[in-house]
Amino acid sequence: MQVSSVKFKLVEGTRSAGQSIFAHGFRSFLTTLGIIIGVASVIAVVSVVQGFSANITQQFDGMGTNVINIESFTPRKERLQGVRAKLTYNDYLQIKYKIAGISNVTPTVRMWGSNAGITYRGQTSSSMIVGTASTYQKLNTVYPERGRFFNASDDQSRRRVAVLGPSIMSKLDIKGDPIGQHVGVSGEWFKVIGIAEKRGKLFGFDQDDFILLPFSTTRALLGGAEEPDIIISFQVNEPSQLDQVKQQVKNLLRRNHKLDQDANDDFEIATADQMLDTFDKIIGSTTLVLGGIVGISLLVGGIGIMNIMLVSVTERTREIGIQKALGATRFDILLQFLIEAVFLCLLGGLLGLILGFGAGSLISNLTGLPSATVPLWAVILSFGFSAGIGLIFGIIPAAKAANLDPIDALRYE
Repeated sequence: MQVSSVKFKLVEGTRSAGQSIFAHGFRSFLTTLGIIIGVASVIAVVSVVQGFSANITQQFDGMGTNVINIESFTPRKERLQGVRAKLTYNDYLQIKYKIAGISNVTPTVRMWGSNAGITYRGQTSSSMIVGTASTYQKLNTVYPERGRFFNASDDQSRRRVAVLGPSIMSKLDIKGDPIGQHVGVSGEWFKVIGIAEKRGKLFGFDQDDFILLPFSTTRALLGGAEEPDIIISFQVNEPSQLDQVKQQVKNLLRRNHKLDQDANDDFEIATADQMLDTFDKIIGSTTLVLGGIVGISLLVGGIGIMNIMLVSVTERTREIGIQKALGATRFDILLQFLIEAVFLCLLGGLLGLILGFGAGSLISNLTGLPSATVPLWAVILSFGFSAGIGLIFGIIPAAKAANLDPIDALRYE
């Protein structure tokens, strides 16, 4: 009994395609090389970008979407003229006591360069020194792995205590239990009361290379008559009041800084949501552009598939003639060669997927980026695009094979 169902033809076509491909293994590999490189490039780019995106999103989620950060802002033209805007301790107090519906108001001052020298038993290094309040812990989800975080009493009493990032341990070669030991910061000694949890590297930047000090202690350490420029952060208790609170803060700071009605703000107010939305747009655009660029190699690979399939049709002309003489229809021949082209592309897509993820993981490890992640949509898109390339560039060779005259095909030498 003759079985002519589409299901049987698909199974038989796939079997025949597999036999033909593996019978010429090296040629098939060279044919799919363009697809392999294209898919591997796309997956490598997407996996690195998505891994980075997932890490940043996780950090923003830990911070909370109702957190507001305020920093000073000076236009480039004014900076070149030596003018510098700043947020002062008085701004912090005004926001803390005059803005309703907020909590965990946190001042932060950072010390860099020559002011950020640290010492321990003859070892000298530099790090980012952050002077902040006890509320910094809740706002930025920085929790101690050992010891404790400093509290309000430490800040009010200007105690010389410090919470170290994990990297400081290795930089200063601190032996044994660090809690209770002393490190030198800008020539003054501080007692270590806590070691923060490890966060790892991001874009090669070590997120664990810092020292946290009480804010009042850091102000005294900086000395001088000039107030340091600080960052002010806080949480809005009711997320629905976010815009209202932002406007109140803006009005308050403009009054504090005596800005004219038509003058630009000398500060920037940003929420975690705004920063995350901006980041997502950048990541989306980057993924689209890079994916489009490396996707060109898929088209090149498709041309290679078409060329080798045309050669295959020529080589198997007598075989096609025998098939037609035995009753194979034009559709049967067309389906057979289409399946072979799609099979080749899918095979290349699978190899490209594996190599791309491996390359993405290697790049992430070498550059200090978060672990590479391949989302499901990227896997589906890679195989879908590979199959599409096989169909598009396989249709011409398949049609040529299907349209061969059986008598001419049998006479072909």
